[in-house]
Amino acid sequence: MARPKRFKTAKALYDAWTQYKAWCDSRPAMTHGFSSKKSEFVSKKLQRSVTYTVEGFCAWAGISRQAFYETYMAAFPDTFTCMREECEVDARMKFELGIIDSRLAPLWMSRHGYGVKAEDVHPEAQGDDPITAALKEEAGNGLL
Repeated sequence: MARPKRFKTAKALYDAWTQYKAWCDSRPAMTHGFSSKKSEFVSKKLQRSVTYTVEGFCAWAGISRQAFYETYMAAFPDTFTCMREECEVDARMKFELGIIDSRLAPLWMSRHGYGVKAEDVHPEAQGDDPITAALKEEAGNGLL
């Protein structure tokens, strides 16, 4: 027999999502450093934010990811779409504000359908740098 739904309405699901976002935005974190002024190690508790994910919400709410997708994606599609969009916007904002290291952008944003597009640049299309051009010119003049 299946378990009863944890969230009976779309509003209940969205209210829980709102609580999860508040939890993500105020995660306590301990930082440690050396104070040269006091010549000792110091620790401080700070509030840090983590990126919103549907998977994180499932863990926070105590629901398996599979059960969440099977149950709530079909039952409350508008709320689910809103959650996915808020995850994408949150990740983009945190990259743009420098909260998340920009080197992780391809990894994170690929989850939302973005990709890294490398430009094909042929060596002939790209001009020689000044040193290479000078060496080629000298070689052409028979000086090298």
